[in-house]
Amino acid sequence: MLAWTIYISFLGALVLVLIPKANAGAARVVALLTAIAGFAIAVAGACRYTPGALITVVRVAWIPSLGIEYHLAADGISLTLLLLTGVVAIAGVLFSWNVERRSAEFFELYLVLIGAVYGVFLSFDLFLLFVFYELAIIPKYFLIAIWGSTRREYAAMKLALYSFAGSAMVLIGVIAAFVEAGGRTMNLVELARYPFPAHFQMWAFPLVFVGFAILAGLWPFHTWAPTGHVAAPTAASMLLAGVVMKLGAYGCLRVAMMLFPRGLDPWGLHVLGFGSWRDLFAVLALTGIVYGASVALVQRDFKFVIGYSSVSHMGFVLLGLMTLSQIGVSGAVLQMFSHGVIAGLLFAVAGRMVYDRTHTRDLRELGPMRLAKVIPFAAVTFVIAAMASVGLPGFSGFVAEFEILVGAWRAFPTLAILAGVGILIGIAFAWRAMDKVFFGDAPVAAARLDCPRISLAERLGAAILIGATLAVGVYPRLLLDLIIPALNSPLFDGLRKGAWR
Repeated sequence: MLAWTIYISFLGALVLVLIPKANAGAARVVALLTAIAGFAIAVAGACRYTPGALITVVRVAWIPSLGIEYHLAADGISLTLLLLTGVVAIAGVLFSWNVERRSAEFFELYLVLIGAVYGVFLSFDLFLLFVFYELAIIPKYFLIAIWGSTRREYAAMKLALYSFAGSAMVLIGVIAAFVEAGGRTMNLVELARYPFPAHFQMWAFPLVFVGFAILAGLWPFHTWAPTGHVAAPTAASMLLAGVVMKLGAYGCLRVAMMLFPRGLDPWGLHVLGFGSWRDLFAVLALTGIVYGASVALVQRDFKFVIGYSSVSHMGFVLLGLMTLSQIGVSGAVLQMFSHGVIAGLLFAVAGRMVYDRTHTRDLRELGPMRLAKVIPFAAVTFVIAAMASVGLPGFSGFVAEFEILVGAWRAFPTLAILAGVGILIGIAFAWRAMDKVFFGDAPVAAARLDCPRISLAERLGAAILIGATLAVGVYPRLLLDLIIPALNSPLFDGLRKGAWR
């Protein structure tokens, strides 16, 4: 059943190819119905799911000579990210209701990207996962290059080059693991049980981890992210920050950490594999937290503020993974969902509600417009999104960051304290952006006050995203009851036995 999240997204794109290009209304409706159907399937799968189980959705031979299968499966982590993808996909369509230029082509690429993302989260064959991972790069490029704004060709090319460089690193590691394990299977579950030698893990883990972490915005490989976010159209920004960056973090956990958890050298003296690199990547994650927040604090471009804030919040995801504890890793997965929803809402306000109406993202120009009076719904939405972003209790970000900080405190207290400083800087940049964009004191020319009203589609999109972060913030067991049993399942035996703390 869950496989239909992929199939229906691709079928929706195919339908859009067949409808008249000039019929923008029909394109929107098809895209919205497709996104709703994908989300409904994900919800149905989550409701029927037995916590801790691994559901085999489809498993058939694909390239038997290489042991490659068309193997789709899901556990609680996969389901959490399928739900995220469905929520952001629906909201992205609603916030793109105003797209008129080549709208059918826009939504075709949009749905192909959604289908590829679903495919990554469901793939339990490494070759298949890599195929879907690569497939997601193509629509990302064209969505930015054709419908983007500031330096869109440069941003699209930079994103593609970084993505392909990371993919090349992952491919080398996957091929090496396949050969090292005997060249019989690409099945992720079987490879996770294989005892890779310590010397192999020592170089394979950082290669695969960094390859995926590039897409997750790991410092210093993060520079594609703010540029891509700023140039992308609203829906693409929402997907890029909300879902696509999670592909990288998911790959770090599902592939790098599961396959190469820990090893000892032949003398049993030094920890190799994941364990030997853990502290380095924790420091890089912390650097991303503090650096991203600090740069966001001094930005003058509204979307750059949110772009760098995404780098900071993804740093929390990677830091949670490095804690090697159940609470820290579960917090990291929960933060993937939380950041996906909140970042999507922030980009919706900055890109659709503000930029499309004022035609500027400069904080100095936005301040005098008194947008809190001109478009009050946008102001209220941004205040809610900003409070969720800084981890106000009652929102999903609070629970996720709390778990990550508890795990970090147990693993490396100094880094946990510095991560807390990053949160304080995050409060400062969120408050600064909120004040300068919506509550400026200077008078404004009357001509600049003539902004279109917030549409019904935008209101519905905002309500969906706000509802999602509130639901998880108030009752986090909605997702933690999926995530924690998955981390305690046999899939993560190697990580628990080798490195769990």
